[in-house]
Amino acid sequence: MTDDHSQGATRFTGADVERLESESLYQGFFSLERRHLRHRLFQGGWSRVLEREVHVRRDAVGVLLYDIERDSVVLVEQLRAGALDDSLSPWKLEPVAGLIEAGEDPAEVARREAMEEAGCHIDELIELYSYYPSPGGSDERVTLFCGLVDSRELGGVHGLEDEDEDIQVHVLPFVRAQQLLEAGRLDNAMCLIAFLWLTRERASLRARR
Repeated sequence: MTDDHSQGATRFTGADVERLESESLYQGFFSLERRHLRHRLFQGGWSRVLEREVHVRRDAVGVLLYDIERDSVVLVEQLRAGALDDSLSPWKLEPVAGLIEAGEDPAEVARREAMEEAGCHIDELIELYSYYPSPGGSDERVTLFCGLVDSRELGGVHGLEDEDEDIQVHVLPFVRAQQLLEAGRLDNAMCLIAFLWLTRERASLRARR
């Protein structure tokens, strides 16, 4: 006989972690904390006191823009400081994305960022998943959407000047975007997760026409 835990359920919650102290190591646009903690063990008892550095970020949204009628996706391209050593290019093709301010609804942020980064009005917003991109070292949680759009007038360079954004908009046939994905050009978690969903749901979305 199997129990719930052997089927992927967890027996632990946040109540099974004792947070002893947090130190601020850096405070800027993002911040870095050193957290001292201990936790319950699977075989019983408690761990020793552990020290873990955590990148503290605001939560974020990502939205893959898709035009059902033209079977096209809209991606944005911009320089990414974390990819400066990328062997191909530090300019990355990605879904529209942005950070959530305190009290904001993720869906509202998705619509706002689509307009700011791509000059795009979203006709229908479909929530896909909410996930931690890197829970071993960051507390950021991403809510991912697919936004159904009309891509006929989209393109050009967008972004907020006061945030030093320089964003090129690309409207790509789905087949071309899929080729880029398979070639490793769309190499970020938002793209990979959103395209897996779109590949599965594309036929049913297009059946709405």
